[in-house]
Amino acid sequence: MFDHIAPRYDFLNHLLSANIDKIWRRKVRRLLEQERPRSILDVATGTGDLAIELARLQPERIIGVDISANMLELGKRKIQARHLDGLITFQKADSENLPFADNSFDAVTVAFGVRNFENLEAGLAEMTRVLKPGCRLVVLEFSKPSVFPFRELFNLYFHYILPAIGRFFSRDRRAYSYLPESVKAFPEGQKFMSLLQAAGINHVKCISLTFGIASVYTGTKS
Repeated sequence: MFDHIAPRYDFLNHLLSANIDKIWRRKVRRLLEQERPRSILDVATGTGDLAIELARLQPERIIGVDISANMLELGKRKIQARHLDGLITFQKADSENLPFADNSFDAVTVAFGVRNFENLEAGLAEMTRVLKPGCRLVVLEFSKPSVFPFRELFNLYFHYILPAIGRFFSRDRRAYSYLPESVKAFPEGQKFMSLLQAAGINHVKCISLTFGIASVYTGTKS
């Protein structure tokens, strides 16, 4: 599915979120500024938008992994156009079986990817495994607003308007119906924080963004 929608993926992300997704990625970068990570792994990197944002931290290396070859190919073009190909590299890999040694990275990030893991616990365990002790994991993911009337307006947009726009531009009937389904199924908030703690992440915090449309989860490896 992601290979199929890759050519329109960036356009639709920015259109459907009114470019708020860029603000959310900047939040992830700011959470890592004090850490000054030298090596960063961006899991489920897609076309590399978060990896490109994290380049502003001036690390020594950023590796982005994804299972979609078409997404990664578009990401490679983007980093070449920005002359970041000496800093950012992409490789095809499964988030639940990362091809890196234990304790390899100073920071691990994932934006809008964990809800797509086939086995969420396995994916969290793998990200924790490759993270160095005392270093930070940051997860950006959709959540469900709970405040009236924004909750009702969001549900109308997210379940009816967004899928229709997504289907029209992507020519994929399934992809943008899958989005609200996957968000509904995702164990957000305290449930997800508990899963992070079970995977070995301590000092877990959840930061709500834009009336609860998205959340940033952050913590450090014990």
